[in-house]
Amino acid sequence: MAHYLYLVRHGEQQDAEHGLPDGPLSGKGVRQAQAISERLSGVPFTRAFHSPLQRAAETAAIMTERMPALESQPTTLLMDCIPSGPTPDMPAAFEPFFGSITDEEIDAGQAQMEDAVAEFLTPAREDRHDLLITHNFVISWFVREVLGGDQWRWLGLNQANCGLTIIRVRSAKPPVLVNHNDLGHLPVELRTGMPAEQPY
Repeated sequence: MAHYLYLVRHGEQQDAEHGLPDGPLSGKGVRQAQAISERLSGVPFTRAFHSPLQRAAETAAIMTERMPALESQPTTLLMDCIPSGPTPDMPAAFEPFFGSITDEEIDAGQAQMEDAVAEFLTPAREDRHDLLITHNFVISWFVREVLGGDQWRWLGLNQANCGLTIIRVRSAKPPVLVNHNDLGHLPVELRTGMPAEQPY
């Protein structure tokens, strides 16, 4: 039996470039959410969960509008967070990222992601398909966990707005990364949220 996790980063946030911590989706973000909902409309989802932040909640509402049998539940396990702090083996190039981040934020993020992995990255007794609408760093941590990378390896793993990552979990084998940041449903003009353009 396989447990599939479909991890979707929220759509583009309006005025995110101005440093706002949260807010509604931009017009482009709405179109991104519509595109990913169309892409996934045929998946037999068992459950859906989303971060309670506005940009993720709005993405979830748009997606589940096309899936009337599915209701997405908010959970703080999918909140935006800092999953871990600096480690001795971390490349020095990442050190400036942590300049304004407190130890309390790191501790809270680590505890959250330990609970999130225990909750979601688990085998199932029957085939299950779960939709998780969340944030870039959360998805990066799940990918790092599946690949067994060092703690700092989530840094530099990036997901576009409404990019799709799929993980398969089975009881007898380690989890498998089926795909990461799949953008096939997004035309070039809707590919946002990455540090470099994704033209192809």
